Amino acid sequence: MPPSLPQPVTAKLTQAAIFLVVTLKPGAQVDAAVKGLCADLSSLLRGVGFRNAESRLSCIMGFGSDAWDRLFGQPRPAELHPFREIRGVHHAVSTPGDLLFHIRAMQMGYCFEMARAIMDRIGDDVAVVDEVHGFQYFDERDLLGFVDGAENPVDAAASAAAIVGDEDATFAGGSYVITQKYLHDLRKWEAMTVEYQEGVIGRHKLSDIEFEDSAKQTYAHNVLTNIVENGEQLQIVRANMPFGEFGRGEFGTYFIGYARSPKRTEKMLDNMFVGVPPGNYDRLLDVSTAVTGNLFFVPTATFLDDVAE
Repeated sequence: MPPSLPQPVTAKLTQAAIFLVVTLKPGAQVDAAVKGLCADLSSLLRGVGFRNAESRLSCIMGFGSDAWDRLFGQPRPAELHPFREIRGVHHAVSTPGDLLFHIRAMQMGYCFEMARAIMDRIGDDVAVVDEVHGFQYFDERDLLGFVDGAENPVDAAASAAAIVGDEDATFAGGSYVITQKYLHDLRKWEAMTVEYQEGVIGRHKLSDIEFEDSAKQTYAHNVLTNIVENGEQLQIVRANMPFGEFGRGEFGTYFIGYARSPKRTEKMLDNMFVGVPPGNYDRLLDVSTAVTGNLFFVPTATFLDDVAE
């Protein structure tokens, strides 16, 4: 039997993305509709993407803990559980979310058309609880002016960081993904000196060159999110995107991190929100507020194709 094909969690960043989180309505017909979408997702993707092979259209489908139990029961991914809120100096909230659709393309039009194809299938069966349209901002910077995800692993290292292996053989090829929608107080941030901003991030703002370790603040973002265990750096694959709406006055970063174990990302978040030692928290959170928090399991594309309606 050929190995299962992972969903494209390690795909390179595109210029546009839609992050769609929904909850399931009650009823057996809802379960049937969602399972039918699972089986047909690859076909929908081909149908939308064939118009332009260079669009790099992709769609990742993930499942929250409750949704997995409801739709598939046993066996279940070994480390799947609801997102754990964190109460430290700042608060990482846990919010509802049964399904995640992470849609990427080089043009927003393809993302939108894929989202519409999905919602045409299950729109009556779900409630949208979060929808973010992300865009590439200059040279992959966030709205705070810094390059985001500069230390992302690539190629084989990305797969090793994001894809479940033999530790959970039943679900090998899958991935865990944590998502958070952060809103930035841009006026507060821009009132700070560039030197202070660089100390918060641990990088030079213009060049994106990382500070030497001896020059980094203990509360720097890239210090607290660097996780080392038994001498090995435990990495994740980030696919963050900035977003903004002038009418609502909301500007921020949609954090999305794929990992072979959610413990990696959870440790990073603990360090950020609680601090190391406790109280030495990530100063980025003084201007960035997490308003959502979810954990999903991303099964293989083969698993989705084989779901029976």
